[in-house]
Formats: sequence, structure tokens, C-alpha cells
Amino acid sequence: MRIDVLTLFPGMVTGPLAESIIGRAVTRGLVDIRVHNLRTHAAGRHQVTDEPPFGGGGGMIMKPEPLAAGIEALRGAESRVILLDPAGRRFTQQVARELSERPHLVLVCGRYEGVDERVREHLVDEALSIGDYVLSGGELPALVVIEAVTRLLPGALGQPEAPARDSFAAGLLEHPQYTRPETFRQWRVPDVLLSGDHGRIARWRRLMSLWRTWQCRPELLETADLTPEEQKWVDGFGQDRSPEHLIQ
Repeated sequence: MRIDVLTLFPGMVTGPLAESIIGRAVTRGLVDIRVHNLRTHAAGRHQVTDEPPFGGGGGMIMKPEPLAAGIEALRGAESRVILLDPAGRRFTQQVARELSERPHLVLVCGRYEGVDERVREHLVDEALSIGDYVLSGGELPALVVIEAVTRLLPGALGQPEAPARDSFAAGLLEHPQYTRPETFRQWRVPDVLLSGDHGRIARWRRLMSLWRTWQCRPELLETADLTPEEQKWVDGFGQDRSPEHLIQ
């Protein structure tokens, strides 16, 4: 897979690409990530990339000419060109899976008050947003997309089945995790995890995944594919007791 990032601030992107899962995936040849300075596509001695908006108002707007030149220099027959923008489609695990199947992504980082609307309308395939909050530009969102997509590539993680266990992989939050020591400051690991009974452990993990989702992101349960027993668990979560009593 190849990912190209088009940005005014390459230094904000390049550092993390050499670390952790992304860095190992690059080293192994699983993904080829290249960062491009948008200013190299701006004309004139001063390489101007932004101008005040027509109609007045505060802030600056990224000019269409440099963006068009940069995008067209990178776009190929199989490219998916994505603008990182707060007005875009919400980036989710499902979107990450979709993008991980693409051979080539071009991530365009917006800045200032945004890009000229003609770029959105005619030069990109879609816009993506990583959340409902304000950032100074698309560089950090681009890194989020790269991280989420790269870890889904075959061979990127040590265990091939690991992505399927992550939060949101099945539309739910992941169950709680514990490690040694068994007791820390008088807080014990749940007995079921020490039982060696893999069937009980699997049921407990599923129950606790549902419980955590119900507590933190209940809207995810509206579209979850639940068995009749699991639906009964969810219906019982409103009782003023710990969830474990539902599978005793």
C-alpha cells in the first residue's frame, strides 16, 4: 500500500511515521508513506498558498492552484484522494477497514479557515473528519488515519487476529484487560480470568464488552448483532448490581 500526505507542515507528520507499528510496517515494506510539502507546488518567489476569503471575514483560505497541482502530481488510476476536514464523513473503524483495502491513498491536509471550495467539489474524492472539535490543520487527523489503516494491513501486527479483538472492530468497546500481579494495592484480578476455563473467560469478556459499551457508548448497542442471551444481559444492565451476576 502507498500513502501520500500533502501538507504545509511536513515536520508535523514525518516524526511519528518512524515509530511503533507504523515504523515497523514501513520497514517491512507493508506500506510506503511519503510526505510532500505543498509549498513546492506554489508559484512565485514567495510560494503563497493562502489568500483572504472573497466576501470578507477573518482568517485565510488555502488557494486552489497549489492544491490542484499537488493532488494531480500524486493521483493515479487507483488513488483515493481524501481531504482531512471537519465537515467530512466521520472517520470510524469501518472507514479504516474500507481504506485499508485501497492500494493508494492521498491525504490532503487542510489549514487555516479551510480550502477553497472548488478543491472539495472537484479535486478530492471525499472529506473525512476525526471528530467534532477544532484543530489547526489536517496533519494530526492524517496521522490518525494512517495509524488506523496501517495496523489493519496483513503482517502489521504481531498476531494476525489482533485487529478483530480491538474496540469498535465488532461495533463494541473492548472488554477490560488485566495482567500481573494478581493483586495490586488489594485490587484483585477477576477470578474468572485465573480459572483456566476458556469458555467461561470468553463469555465473561463478551459480557464485559457489552457492559462497557452500555456504560460509555450506549448508542453502539442500537446496531449491535446480539444473540438472545446477550440481549437479555443488556436488558439486565439497569439493575443495581455488578454485571457478573448475569452469567453466574
